[in-house]
Amino acid sequence: MSLTLLPATEAIQHLHEFNTVIDARSEGEFHEDHLPGAVNWPTLNNDERRDIGTLYKQVNAFEAKKRGAAIAARNIAAHIEREVIDKPKDWKPLAYCWRGGQRSGSLSLILSQIGFRVTLVEGGYKAFRAAVVQDIPRLVSGLDWRVICGPTGSGKTRLLHALAAQGAQVIDLEGLACHRSSVLGAIPGLLQPTQKRFDTLIWNAIRHLDANRPVFIESESKKVGNVAVPTALVEIMRQSPCLNLVLPDTERVALLMEDYDFFVHDAAHFCERLQVLISFRGRVVVEGWQALVRAGNNESVVRDLLTQHYDPTYLQSMQRNFSQFKGAKTIAPVNRSTEAMGLLATQLIQETTRATRLQSGQVVLASG
Repeated sequence: MSLTLLPATEAIQHLHEFNTVIDARSEGEFHEDHLPGAVNWPTLNNDERRDIGTLYKQVNAFEAKKRGAAIAARNIAAHIEREVIDKPKDWKPLAYCWRGGQRSGSLSLILSQIGFRVTLVEGGYKAFRAAVVQDIPRLVSGLDWRVICGPTGSGKTRLLHALAAQGAQVIDLEGLACHRSSVLGAIPGLLQPTQKRFDTLIWNAIRHLDANRPVFIESESKKVGNVAVPTALVEIMRQSPCLNLVLPDTERVALLMEDYDFFVHDAAHFCERLQVLISFRGRVVVEGWQALVRAGNNESVVRDLLTQHYDPTYLQSMQRNFSQFKGAKTIAPVNRSTEAMGLLATQLIQETTRATRLQSGQVVLASG
């Protein structure tokens, strides 16, 4: 029998060494957040966990534990029959639950008695969460950030995707947050992650980055929709070198019409989302935009949103919050197309690679 306890601070450094990471909590707890790559084998599912909790409070702990043990034993047996029968003897799982280890401990004890080398996260998910929160500042401070700035519609996300496609290191906060970041940035049918999940996704993305290569990131505010960017990352972004991406207004309008096509094809949804701007622009202005949308004149509304709502505060915000924005290099693709963003990405990668080599002394200049 082999059963090992591993502190969460060590577990997060050795996740790649385990064949399977098992979350023994309920589906609801798993959805809120979980370790990277974890699979959910609930010892008690949502309903069972609620019922046992009620029994614990209304009757007593002893009766609750008896009933819970019977349910847990059935669930663990089902997990083993479904997931474990075909596993080889050298299969190495890592398991955890919320904190005390009762749910994951029960599963792990049986797996270890079968003969598997099982490791438990000491302190469970709660300890993992604390370790992630503590680790993010260390990770972000050791990276070379390049912040892509630019007004709404300038193509920052498109450029990030083009950079990533060519092998550059990129953190796409909007992608991780499932939100376009602006007041109208909610994406229909797509829920944002919880705050805990967002933090874990960011941590998991940055822990794999190479400190010897630049990392490109968009100039987000402190929040992306309903989730907050970790404070340490916000602070390092605001101190890092900036690139100022620009596009003509006509290209910006066209880009937004493409990227927010769900507004173009759903006037009712567009009008509903515009309601949130009443507190910023006033009811008369917003109702005028809504009338234009119902008449099919989306393009003029998008142009007004850029020039009247987004642009006036953008420059002030960047100058106030990003210390190196004043010295930002202006970058301008030929147009908004994927091809143009790809060409710009190539240039940026070449320039940053050469600059990095010069700083490290890898480029030897020819003598005269």
